[in-house]
Amino acid sequence: METKSAKANAGLRLTNNGKPADATPSQVIRESDVLTKLSFFIFGLGNLVNKQIIRGLIFLAIEVGYIIYMVSFGASAMVDFCTLGTALQEEVWDEAQGLFVYTDGDNSMLCMLYGVITIVLTVLVIAAAYMSMKSAYCTQVRKARGMHIPTFMDDLKSLLEDNIHGLLMAFPSFGILAFTIIPLIFMILIAFTSYDRDHQPPGNLFDWVGLSNFSQLFTSGSKLAATFWPVLGWTLIWAVCATFSNFILGMLLALLINRKDTRIKGFWRFVFVLSIAVPQFVTLLSMSTIFNANGPVNVMLRAIGLIGATESVPFFTDATYAKITIIGINMWIGIPYTMLSTTGILQNIPTELYEAARIDGASPPTIFRKITLPYMMFVMTPTLITSFTGNINNFNVIYLLTGGGPDSLDYYFAGKTDLLITWLYRLTITQKDYNIGSVIGIMTFVVLAVTALLTYHQTGSYKDEGAFQ
Repeated sequence: METKSAKANAGLRLTNNGKPADATPSQVIRESDVLTKLSFFIFGLGNLVNKQIIRGLIFLAIEVGYIIYMVSFGASAMVDFCTLGTALQEEVWDEAQGLFVYTDGDNSMLCMLYGVITIVLTVLVIAAAYMSMKSAYCTQVRKARGMHIPTFMDDLKSLLEDNIHGLLMAFPSFGILAFTIIPLIFMILIAFTSYDRDHQPPGNLFDWVGLSNFSQLFTSGSKLAATFWPVLGWTLIWAVCATFSNFILGMLLALLINRKDTRIKGFWRFVFVLSIAVPQFVTLLSMSTIFNANGPVNVMLRAIGLIGATESVPFFTDATYAKITIIGINMWIGIPYTMLSTTGILQNIPTELYEAARIDGASPPTIFRKITLPYMMFVMTPTLITSFTGNINNFNVIYLLTGGGPDSLDYYFAGKTDLLITWLYRLTITQKDYNIGSVIGIMTFVVLAVTALLTYHQTGSYKDEGAFQ
């Protein structure tokens, strides 16, 4: 009679190295025997029993190392993570030295960091527990079918053949975990604490405050809310204006240069691309000087009598003028990039389409609306979404031109031209309000993610990839 294990795994497809290709976690749990299930709690047990000694010892070493870590450091790190420290640093008199010294206290920032590391390690160990169980399940299937059970040499050979992608991705994955995921979790958690200028470790401890930092953004009458919504509004207005002004004007410039009757096309493209050759920060600093109160523009306006001898146009000191000036200067920087992109698209539209449209009597506006614009939008929509998200986080233009100013007493450490990203910079670098800065960072991500995902899923580039192939 066929065994229960053999029946359970009769229809399971195996890869070349004997690994169940179709096995889901629920299937592994449901169809595994007692020994395989125990491998989740005693790492490598199923491999050791089936004489896969080195593989089993590797799994077991992971579990033993984790237990040692938790006993020696991890358990206390989790306790400190929950409390964020209890012992304050104190100043005491040292009789022997005849001066005041500081006692060692807890550091809330380190308590949080070590706690995050411990949580991430715990998640990885749980994943290793499942891998141990899955490995035992693979062996169980092979054994039930009378197949060869891989040895350690087979495992090494597999790493250089079937699983070479895992070997090559191991180090980059570790780097992403250590330098991206853990810091990202750490910075997100700061939004749920009282880590501000009044709670700076190690002299002062900060604590968990739940959602109170977020609630301030939505509380009527809160100064933080009175700042967040206007800054968010200007950020979105800026992103829309900066994105579409560059796109529309860059497209029109490309059409003008690319038209059949335009001569020396290469020269005109070269003239406009010259602005790209100058580093952006140099251009922005130059523009900041040109448009300041005593810059060349105001001097020229005084000379021709458009303004008084002691007057100046407040390009950067009046909120409305500053916003218009910033958008205008951004056009100077961004239009050449759009011109180059759209020029490439225009040159790749089949000329047969234009000829057929002219034979049918289509007017130039109709040709543009029915042929040129659809091609451009199909190719450029993902780029527009990327540009929009980039402009929301466009730190350089705002910081180098106005620094976020003019400042306002009605705002919480923000200026009239501050974007969310530049306001976040002020909150963290200048004011040390790291908790509020983290909240703003999270809200910026939410705005970007929702806008980008919803917009992209509605585009032809996503719905019909082969439409213009």
